[in-house]
Amino acid sequence: MYLHIGNNYIVDIRDVIGIFDIENTTVEKCTKKLLERAEKEHHCIYTTYEMPKSFIITMKNGKEKVYISLLSAATLKKRLKDCGGF
Repeated sequence: MYLHIGNNYIVDIRDVIGIFDIENTTVEKCTKKLLERAEKEHHCIYTTYEMPKSFIITMKNGKEKVYISLLSAATLKKRLKDCGGF
């Protein structure tokens, strides 16, 4: 099954490690470092250039990707639950 995360981007739900609200989690230093590292290592994928509301961390074959999404974490979690995830 796949999760639509906005603007024609989808991820395999088996690869999803976590879905996070960008506003609430980026106040923590460790989250800022995670996002900065992902950006520096070119692991960040922006699904929007508008104000992002969430980020999704995936892992496939030992490779991490961080998707920045316009959709809220609550919307993504609901979609994930509806398609049999978490």
